[in-house]
Amino acid sequence: MVLMSTQPKALITEAQYLEIEKSSEVRNEFFQREMFPMEASISHTVINGNVFVILTRELAGSECRPFTTGLRIRVAATGLYAYPDVVVVCGKPEVSDRDKDSVINPSVLVEILSPTTENYDRGRKFVQYRSIPSFREYLLFAQDRMHVEHHVRQADGGWLLHETSDGDATVYLKSVGGAIHVARGLRRRSVLSCASRLTPAPVDPC
Repeated sequence: MVLMSTQPKALITEAQYLEIEKSSEVRNEFFQREMFPMEASISHTVINGNVFVILTRELAGSECRPFTTGLRIRVAATGLYAYPDVVVVCGKPEVSDRDKDSVINPSVLVEILSPTTENYDRGRKFVQYRSIPSFREYLLFAQDRMHVEHHVRQADGGWLLHETSDGDATVYLKSVGGAIHVARGLRRRSVLSCASRLTPAPVDPC
């Protein structure tokens, strides 16, 4: 999750938000008639890119496709419009009847945590995400340490949390058939710039 401004904003309608977003140079999330501008640190951007590149490779040739922060989703049950850091959609993307540019059928959502938003990403936002019928797995990556949280929807509708601080661990996304090596995802340099390495590097620059 990128940094979100918490300053009070003028209340607007959903239609006004969607019109503003068409020409906005900054992505904005929307909830309960408020817009929230999104910002990202350098480390956030790098980790985000790492995860996207890894999933692109992992899911190549499958029916599931990862999208990075430019893809907006809409939570129909609550009216939230959000830009998760990575979205995985399986099959044909389905769009909201209120906005053809907002997807409503993600299978996997990824957020990069920051000090100002981690409670929201783990709490109220996750509660809203869980109302999406297609949603199966939720990944939360820390920026300041080696740590990943992996939430998986169970057959009874409940959610099971697995978390690790082991850089040698691998997180398996069974719902889409992909996997992420923790240290590669949290590397502070792009995995593309380190592609010549034969073994995973630590979080520190390779």
